[in-house]
Amino acid sequence: MAEENNKKQSNFIKQIIDEDLAGGRFDRVHTRFPPEPNGYLHIGHAKSICLNFGLAEEYNGKCNLRFDDTNPLKEDREYIDAIIEDVHWLGFDWEDRLFFASDYFEQMYQYAVQLIKMGKAYVDDLSAEEIKEYRGTLTKPGKESPYRNRSVEENLDLFERMRKGEFKDGEKVLRAKIDMKSGNLNMRDPVMYRIIHASHPRTGNKWCIYPMYDWAHGLEDSIERITHSICTLEFEDHRPLYDWFLDQLGVFHPRQIEFARLNLTYTVMSKRKLLRLVEEGYVSGWDDPRMPTIAGMRRRGYSPEAIRDFADRIGVAKANSVVDFALLEHCVRDDLNKRAERRMVVLNPLKVIIDNYPDDQVEELEAENNPEDANAGTRTVPFSKIIYIEREDFREEAPRKWFRLAPGKEVRLKHAYYITCNEVIKDENGQIVELHCTYDPQSRGGWTQDGRKVKGTLHWVSAAQAIPVEVRLYEHLFLKENPEEVEEGQDFTANINPNSLKIIKTALAEPGLKEAKPGQRFQFLRQGYFCADLKDHSAEHPVFNRTVTLRDSWARIEKKLK
Repeated sequence: MAEENNKKQSNFIKQIIDEDLAGGRFDRVHTRFPPEPNGYLHIGHAKSICLNFGLAEEYNGKCNLRFDDTNPLKEDREYIDAIIEDVHWLGFDWEDRLFFASDYFEQMYQYAVQLIKMGKAYVDDLSAEEIKEYRGTLTKPGKESPYRNRSVEENLDLFERMRKGEFKDGEKVLRAKIDMKSGNLNMRDPVMYRIIHASHPRTGNKWCIYPMYDWAHGLEDSIERITHSICTLEFEDHRPLYDWFLDQLGVFHPRQIEFARLNLTYTVMSKRKLLRLVEEGYVSGWDDPRMPTIAGMRRRGYSPEAIRDFADRIGVAKANSVVDFALLEHCVRDDLNKRAERRMVVLNPLKVIIDNYPDDQVEELEAENNPEDANAGTRTVPFSKIIYIEREDFREEAPRKWFRLAPGKEVRLKHAYYITCNEVIKDENGQIVELHCTYDPQSRGGWTQDGRKVKGTLHWVSAAQAIPVEVRLYEHLFLKENPEEVEEGQDFTANINPNSLKIIKTALAEPGLKEAKPGQRFQFLRQGYFCADLKDHSAEHPVFNRTVTLRDSWARIEKKLK
């Protein structure tokens, strides 16, 4: 099966793995997804999740979920729980392989002691600013710290005292002793440990020194015996450092492979910027449906299948590029079209009275749940003398190719009858308040004895049985494809779309939607795909988020390209 999949969807990462297996470098495939719990996961992380778990599945291997919890100042239990939920929701299982960098703090400490004893690490008293100054630049070599040649004994003593909490934050660091003239700045005596007197989400106050990411990253992979460490391109220049640490210690050496991270139009992916959106109130939280977070997309109504399909379609590459958001929406439409049941909801109601329909009669009309799914069955919707249609579906003065309702014009009501508009009633301000129509009793279900056809089909709800619902219409959070494209003195928040959320409280829905469960997805006929909100929806107060419109811009783009 793995060979079959590789042929179908080969990429440079799989080619490397195939070479490693064929050449005997490894006899198995073991990957990991290593998030830092300093925020919620976003769609870029979803790509990495799908890649790492997908590779393990294709090669009959394993994939770990490991939290890189090395910075207590930014990490929180809320983020850990959210990440676990997100990965599970996407459809992946790490079985019993849930790990934390903090599981290895003692082992990492002992590895650091080992380097000190080898004369490969030292305690430095320079401040962060001084270390940066001594580091040099791409064109200017760095210079050695005056504390670089401390004796092994002094370094061991100082490092132990750092662990015991005898020094203040920033007073000392442990650095690797490599090469201050290296062309790779990462190799210029990088910091391995810093002092942080802060409580850790898992270890509490047990530690006051914490490993830097560059020190911890390779060791975590090595300890877990990861064969293929899949990283994004920004870590390519760090690979020589990881290799150096592992080689000096003589421990198991994973193969690191870098790929291009996901960049998406109309979106920012930086956790720091996403946190700003939350903290400064541009959105309601990490799970706001306008956010590119997995939690936000789940709340908006995206399905895990659609996100996995998107990750599969964009594939993996070595060069950075920007993916059109329209492709993601296309994947969502493609999936929901097959699985979402249809319902009728009128967002901007206009009253219609069918004059020749019996006053007290209520019919239960049969309606298919999903024309794309024969097993979805049918439901009944009530029909009566007074109904509501979309106000936008009527024009008193209609253009020539207007196929919706107008005076003297006939249209079909979905699942119901043909109706003709005969009279328009307005209020004292000239606003249309109701229409008077007649129906053809012989046209039920769209069939007529004389075989006539109409081009316009409208959705509707029965006035007496319709339920009020709140509908939230979402647009892109940013006005520009590249939110970072701003004038001097501005930042990405200057491109916030002030109309990214429109709340409609006048909407009326067919009564069956009262039974909708939070998270349940529907296609509102002629409106788009919607989801019952995970937080605010209830039978007493139904709330639906628009997941995506029916119009598919990506399909049009793809057609033009062909």
